[in-house]
Parts: sequence; C-alpha cells; structure tokens
Amino acid sequence: MQLAPFSRRCLVVAAVVALLVISPRTVPASDEPVLSKEEMRHFLLTAKVVASTQTQKGTTNPYRLTLSDGKLTHDASFQAIDEHRPIREFANGTREINFVDSYKYNIAGFVLSELLGVDDMVPMYVERTWNGRRGAIGWWLPVTMDEADRQKRKLAAPDLERWNEQMYRIRVFDALIYDNDINLTNVLIGANWKIYRVDFSRAFRLSPTVRDARDLVMCDRQLLAKLKALDAAEVAAKTRPFLTQRELQALMARRDQIVAIFERFVRDKGEAAVFYD
Repeated sequence: MQLAPFSRRCLVVAAVVALLVISPRTVPASDEPVLSKEEMRHFLLTAKVVASTQTQKGTTNPYRLTLSDGKLTHDASFQAIDEHRPIREFANGTREINFVDSYKYNIAGFVLSELLGVDDMVPMYVERTWNGRRGAIGWWLPVTMDEADRQKRKLAAPDLERWNEQMYRIRVFDALIYDNDINLTNVLIGANWKIYRVDFSRAFRLSPTVRDARDLVMCDRQLLAKLKALDAAEVAAKTRPFLTQRELQALMARRDQIVAIFERFVRDKGEAAVFYD
C-alpha cells in the first residue's frame, strides 16, 4: 500500500524502518497509570509540583512539570501564554490580523476532542495556576519521539495503513480547529506508532473556511457522524470561557464545510473510497 500524500505541513514517511529509542524521561506505555478522566483531571488540578524544567520544543517553550499527590507521580506540560495583538508581523515578512496565542485553546481543543470521540489522540488539558501564572496544564503522554525526531532519524511506521488512518483523523481535526502553527513537534509518536496531537495555542482562527481542503482525503466513519451531530450550544457551554462567540461561529462554519466535502466525496467516489472504521 502506498502512503497517502500529505500536505506541506505533514511530511511523507521515509521508507526505512528502525527501532525506537526511548528518551531518558519518557514513560513507557505499560507503566502509564490507569485512571478515569475524573481522576486524571483531579490529579492535574491538585497534585503538588515537585520538579520543573522548561522545554525547547515548539514556539512557546512550555514547561515540563513533575506532579505528585503522595501516591502517584506523573509529568505534565504547562503553558501560560495568552498573547493578543491586532496585527502580528513575523520574521519571514508575513503578518496576521487578530493574532492570538493562548493557552486557553489547548483546553478548548481537548474539550472538542472529547465531543468528537478523538480524545485518545489529544492529552487532557485543564486550567490551573502555577508559579503565579494561569495556564493550561496537560497530561504528559507516553511517547517515544515527535514527528521532527522521526524524520531526522529516517524512521517509518511498519503499518502504513494504520499510520495513514491516524493522520487522516488528525487532518480532519486540524481542519476543524484551524491551527496557524502546525509544526512537526506538535505531532507525537508513542509505542506501536500511536500518534498524538498536542499544543493548540494558535488554533481557533476566525476564518469560516478550512485552511486547505486538499488535506481532507478520507475520514473515520464515526468521526464524521460526530461532526454532523456537533451542537453549537453544547460546544459553547463546554468551552466557555475559552472560546469567544466569533471563534465558535467560525468553528461551526468549518464543520459545515468539512461535512459537505466528505458528502461530496461519497457521491463522487462511493463510501468505500472515503470512509474507514
């Protein structure tokens, strides 16, 4: 099977398969604590921070915290950025109107992933104050590397079909949330080539159309059903105060476009060429 073509923001997998080398502080999936969502949320909100270090990943360099409640010790990410500018100019000469870079979008992204049934690929984020700053604290995932590491080491997933199906889910989610800072360090890879998507601080833009419709090729059948059923009032209630009304309206407009695109694909190609389970 040939790997599906990816957009410029998702690099094509190399053809070399090699063993993963787990970084020194990576938590093996087998050692992950088995917690309910409420237990995980309570831990993130209340566990004591016993160690911290600032990472050098991404554009905001979030902190990696070690939390402990006396029984369980686990790491978490912490990001406190909340920047709003009428116009943001970048070093490459581009500019963005109504620029926002906010930790609040991480929390909104997780809530949305729950509503869509794809929260297995997004870490839990909650709002918490640490070191005098309000921010998003997220469950540290049992990963082996990020996509930038994978490309640098010229590794490839042994099961390309499963890899593609995971990437298609991420593409649909990214199209929905309209992230202006999709980069390779925000795609994490765990054991058995499980893919995660993290860091949404520059998502939820005000555009009513998806960034690049060419990213939408196939879709998980259950995900499209959840998209169709997504209720604006429920999203508003569960993301308050992390999304504005304008951001919510743009989100729902993109939802409508995504659904329409896949419905057209089904008419033109048939369900078998569009959906997977």
